[in-house]
Amino acid sequence: MMHQTEMLATIEAGLQPGNSRPKKIVIVGAGMAGLVAGDLLKRAGHKITILEAQHRVGGRIYTVRDGLAPGLRAEMGAMRIPQSHELTMAYVRRFRLKTEPFIVTNPNAYIYLQGKRVRRKEFDPQKFVFDVHPHESGKHPEDLLKATFKPIYDRVLEQGEAVWDQIIAEYDHFSLRGFLRHSGWSEGAIEMLGILGNVESRMNSSFVSYLHHEYSNTFSNMVYLVDGSDALPNAFLPILGKHIRLGASLEAIDNAANQVTVTYQTLAGQFQETADYLIVTIPFSLMRHIEVTPAFSPRKRRAIRQLNYDSSSKIFMQCSSRFWENDDGIHGGGSVTDLAIRNVFYPQHGQETGRGALLASYTWGRDAICFASLPRDYLIRQAIENLREIHPQIDRTFEVAVYHHWGNDPYAGGVGALLEPGTMSSFNDIVAPEGRVYFAGDHCSKFKTRWIQGAIESAIHAAQDVHAAR
Repeated sequence: MMHQTEMLATIEAGLQPGNSRPKKIVIVGAGMAGLVAGDLLKRAGHKITILEAQHRVGGRIYTVRDGLAPGLRAEMGAMRIPQSHELTMAYVRRFRLKTEPFIVTNPNAYIYLQGKRVRRKEFDPQKFVFDVHPHESGKHPEDLLKATFKPIYDRVLEQGEAVWDQIIAEYDHFSLRGFLRHSGWSEGAIEMLGILGNVESRMNSSFVSYLHHEYSNTFSNMVYLVDGSDALPNAFLPILGKHIRLGASLEAIDNAANQVTVTYQTLAGQFQETADYLIVTIPFSLMRHIEVTPAFSPRKRRAIRQLNYDSSSKIFMQCSSRFWENDDGIHGGGSVTDLAIRNVFYPQHGQETGRGALLASYTWGRDAICFASLPRDYLIRQAIENLREIHPQIDRTFEVAVYHHWGNDPYAGGVGALLEPGTMSSFNDIVAPEGRVYFAGDHCSKFKTRWIQGAIESAIHAAQDVHAAR
């Protein structure tokens, strides 16, 4: 596996020449993994074809402008980039994309719990009813979390990044809830962390995945793309456009000893493409429905079946004024609630229009599934009803709403892989190639699932392996 410095060098200089002969390579999926792999392999002199089922590139980078006033947009997928994600930032710099700081937390934003609304800067846990242990009373869950995780963090600082393999071996059987209970947390403290940390619906997911995320301090220094998140995948189009077949949905894979053939469907009919190698970047939630001959190994089939995908939904509301800025003094950041809408974010773009596209509801897991079961108009009305508890101005400013639920997206099958306890110990089953078929996508990145960085990282590894194959 390449280190990050090697991957950064690969982005800049391309794949190492070596003794690789020119190959014909098919890539399935024009999300970030497919685009990065295609770019690297094309630069190395290989003949590539990228098949994409949708009529756009980007995958879960999905910027919606239709249905909103000019100058406004709704980032239904990726909406922010951690500057610590150096591979992603390398492509941002390569394409000279404009960025602005993304405000993650704002002391003027609100916390709405148990029927009470307070500013984040005024939140006092003792003024709310949580069944906590005496030593937890009055403490913010972030402080409890730091104290609980400190011994493990110290191990990493003392022994280096290689110690993560030991940490996985020791703790991979824990869910986040299971570890917190094992560490003596009360149900009240767990509930408070779940609500304020936006993880209540993901408490049964992998503890180690969450731990690494917290250790990396991912949300400490972030940016957004001024022209929209889709500016990043769209920047590949001048390079790869003629090699991409849009509206081409994968149907079957014939993984022979000396070649691989894919069958794909368009509205014009069914077609086939034969190549030396295939890189599959679509989520495993969709791979479950693809016919493969001969069948993948039992370990790969199990990995495809068992990899867990989370649901997520966003509701954006176009408002006639930016009342959260004008009335409440909230410029960026987000509010958290125990209501059905869960999280509210205040996008920073569009100020010149006078209007705003408020992210009025951002839900995950069970919360998103519950919302998705409702008729759309009823869902929007309920979201407005919830939002009114925090921002009563919504009644006089609401204009239109746009909504997307990733669990119902036929091209995604979920917002991304949410690792369960035990998954990291068998992660090689997810990424291992099968004959002439290689795999990439954020689900093939152990510590960066659901991030652009994970997609890029996995694509570089897959491209390098195919490039070096004989």
